[in-house]
Amino acid sequence: MSKRLKIIDLTHRLPGPLAGKILSDLGYEVVKIEDEKHKDPFLSGMFSDFDDSFEDWYRVLNENKQVLRLDFKSHDIKQKMTEILKDADGLMMSLSPKLKLILGVDDESLKSMDRALAAVDLEASKSELKAMHDLNALALSGFLSLHVAHTDAQIVDPPFFPVAGIAFGQQVATQILANIISARERKGFVKSVSYLYETAESILSPFWSKELQAQKRTKFLHNGAYPCYSLYRLKDGNYAALAAVEDKFWIDLISLFKIPLPLENRFDRDPRAFQKVADVFAKMDTSEIENVSRDKELCLSIVRKIT
Repeated sequence: MSKRLKIIDLTHRLPGPLAGKILSDLGYEVVKIEDEKHKDPFLSGMFSDFDDSFEDWYRVLNENKQVLRLDFKSHDIKQKMTEILKDADGLMMSLSPKLKLILGVDDESLKSMDRALAAVDLEASKSELKAMHDLNALALSGFLSLHVAHTDAQIVDPPFFPVAGIAFGQQVATQILANIISARERKGFVKSVSYLYETAESILSPFWSKELQAQKRTKFLHNGAYPCYSLYRLKDGNYAALAAVEDKFWIDLISLFKIPLPLENRFDRDPRAFQKVADVFAKMDTSEIENVSRDKELCLSIVRKIT
């Protein structure tokens, strides 16, 4: 019986720990190593100091891993890391070159182990020589333009989900597995670098291509271009999430709720088409919606307001 893959996670914050979570959810052994003094910034330091929700992120991202906290300034830290790495298959890192040397996880040290071993370095960008967070990657790649396309507000809340970082974490998980396969084939050390900015461009570009951007298209099905796919406020303040795109769903919907918008007009961009749907839902509360739609296939769900 072959042993489980063992991945060493020398990353912090969101992307690397998310990659580690994905790998641990797949059944692999993931060991997260932190400095015992500084730990992870989501758990201890700036992020957790101003917003304790980051501590919850840390818990969820790392709950199925073994977390080791070592003194990165101890005289024998390199020997300890060598011992930890002796049976590891992969290594994810977001460390400075100086700290890599201190820990013995620089390229030369890893190559000297002379065996199949994979590594992925996490960096901000290979083309943009600036520090950046998720919001910067979305802005630089152009995709945040969709978020502000239909508002002139002086202050705009960013998207809640850190989309670039989430995509980055998934890319890192995929990359480390690919590198492990390659390392085993070569029977040696294989390393690659994954980038936040370039990943955001690559993963998100199919959904708003350069051609569509050149056309200045900013409204599509998934961000509210059509009445059949939108959010409508109910009488009690909750919302109906409507995604009745296919003919069969729309036909049943308008029949059940008496919506005066025929099948051929569900893709009508005219605000009056939206209003016909909105007027019907505005007169109903959550229980009415649930009673009418119970056991029906309508692609209709309730969004409950946080109170």
